[in-house]
Amino acid sequence: MPQADRITENVAGVRERIAAAAAASGRSADDVTLVAVTKYVGPNVIRAVVGAGCTRLGESRPQQLWSRAAEIDDLRVEWHLIGHLQRNKVQRTLPLVAMIQSVDSLRLAAAINEAAAVSGRITPILLEVHISDDASKHGFEPDELDRTLQDLAGLEHVRIGGLMCMAGLEGGLAGAQRDFAALRRLRDRLRANCPPQIDLRELSMGMSGDYEVAIREGATIVRVGSALFEGVVE
Repeated sequence: MPQADRITENVAGVRERIAAAAAASGRSADDVTLVAVTKYVGPNVIRAVVGAGCTRLGESRPQQLWSRAAEIDDLRVEWHLIGHLQRNKVQRTLPLVAMIQSVDSLRLAAAINEAAAVSGRITPILLEVHISDDASKHGFEPDELDRTLQDLAGLEHVRIGGLMCMAGLEGGLAGAQRDFAALRRLRDRLRANCPPQIDLRELSMGMSGDYEVAIREGATIVRVGSALFEGVVE
């Protein structure tokens, strides 16, 4: 099967599974945004996945996002940074992204706000939460977010749209479900006393191995990579 046809088939399969998981949670497929994670494929495959209708693309490393954005700058896509961002890489990253999903500290949020103010823009961000017991994951601790939201409310050049997490590596799907449910409960609790300028509508959670579980627990954004590229050789 030609590569482009395989990718089109994979994308259709993932979207069908998204729709089924959304229906199981009483929602529509339109309530869930698919971000195609491109870190393991090259520009030709990225072009094929965009051609199959995936125009929101995610990268974990800022340097790779810079490179990929340059390689396909003729295509109309939205880049999402979904991995750790150091403050010294904010200025170069900001003009390229539609959203930074992985804001994991007040200092990073302030740096993004400062850079966005200089360029006269407002940058959409999500707050990454360390929701699992996995020490390798980044993010705000859940019990610090009540105070953190009050501090973040004064940043005029970022738009906080919700929360993001990564499930722990241990525990399989049951563990992932517990992590996703915990993030949803945290979001729901925070919304009750959230500053009015902060909207916690979005929940970015779930990757190729667990995005259906994430959707059933309320995910509005899923970050899917390998499931889209199964059987594809660069």
